[in-house]
Amino acid sequence: MKSTDGHLKPEPHLERAISKLGYTAITLNGVIGAGIFGLPAVAAAKAGAFSPWLFVIAGLLILSVVLSFARAASLFRDTGGMVLYADRAFGPFMGFQAGWLAYIGRVTAMGANANLLVTYASWFWTPLATEPYSSIAISTLILGLTWLNVSGVKNAIGFIYLFTALKLLPISLLVLFGAGQIDLQMLAGAGFPPMGEVGEAVLVVLYAYVGFEGTVVAAGEGRRPRRDLPWALINTILITGLVYILVQMVSVSVLPGLAASSTALADVAVVLFGAAGAVLLTLGAVFSIGGNLSSTFLSAPRMTFALARDGSLPGWFARVHDSHHTPHVSLWFYGAFCLLLALTGSFVWLAVMSTLARLLTYMICIAALPRLEKSCEPMEGRFRLPGGLLIPAIAMLLCLWLVSYASLAAWLTTLGFVLLGSLLYASVRWRRKN
Repeated sequence: MKSTDGHLKPEPHLERAISKLGYTAITLNGVIGAGIFGLPAVAAAKAGAFSPWLFVIAGLLILSVVLSFARAASLFRDTGGMVLYADRAFGPFMGFQAGWLAYIGRVTAMGANANLLVTYASWFWTPLATEPYSSIAISTLILGLTWLNVSGVKNAIGFIYLFTALKLLPISLLVLFGAGQIDLQMLAGAGFPPMGEVGEAVLVVLYAYVGFEGTVVAAGEGRRPRRDLPWALINTILITGLVYILVQMVSVSVLPGLAASSTALADVAVVLFGAAGAVLLTLGAVFSIGGNLSSTFLSAPRMTFALARDGSLPGWFARVHDSHHTPHVSLWFYGAFCLLLALTGSFVWLAVMSTLARLLTYMICIAALPRLEKSCEPMEGRFRLPGGLLIPAIAMLLCLWLVSYASLAAWLTTLGFVLLGSLLYASVRWRRKN
């Protein structure tokens, strides 16, 4: 790149501005988002009084995956996350597929969550539940987040901090005031559903826990990513798991019609606090989902940036804004893709698609860990897993179990995206070679 006087200017680069607190906020918003507001009713419809235990099972399952990611994150300090792990272990094609699947998981989640945010916002203004107002609101939301993230990573992090505070207050109040009404006898006596139904239900509920993996993508913009990322992942998933379980216990205990509710936590708040509580929880839902969308917007476009940087996608995905130091082309592309899916898909369908794509990504990264252990040089203070590779082995088996419950339609759609990505990868590689 040349300046006006003809001399070479240094290429713009991503800015290392994310601290340990920033990674924690990104992870927290990546995980606590639409799931806690959209899934209590879904879980209750599938398992009734047993539904809080679904969140316990899903939390224990995802912890093994989180620990595996924490170990991998301690080995790298560059942007890419899953792309880097798979590329280093299995080569550029698998690195591309890991990044592509993770990207599809984030795009479908963005579509699902944008729909749910507008659904909750319609509590304040009912026309938002109908067209064309719903589509206008979704479009405004996604385009606004795109512009915010293009304007600088510090702006995006500041927005995430704000949403973190706004989302935790109402959820904390619901747990605090609802804890005294938890029906422990009902929960303890809940019958265990058939194993096949449990697997399907856990696959849906797991959507409440996914999103942590997006944090590792932004390692290239962290101050001390190898030290800060592992503990940000682990601490956040433990805290959010406890929150989810308590929220579901309160919801099942105080709202008999939970399974039929479209705005579950707002309806729970009506029982606990009256109309004022419903306003507070509905605002909390909007802020919580907004924070989740902001976190996703910060991480997902860095995947296409990393893939383009490594030669697996067209080079324009890797362009960095001269003054804002953000991957602006990847950000605008992601915004357009998300907008398309948000306007054409439903929450539950996109949630299942997102979970399946992420589970496949998890499996690739877990399989990469043994090779990464051998190829990366040892470093003092790096996060280590107790039992060596035992936890990643358990995580792999659990992922295999969960993906077996995905529907044929979800599999075919995901495989279609994989084929599309493979063709795109082959086309880019062929053009670079020739």
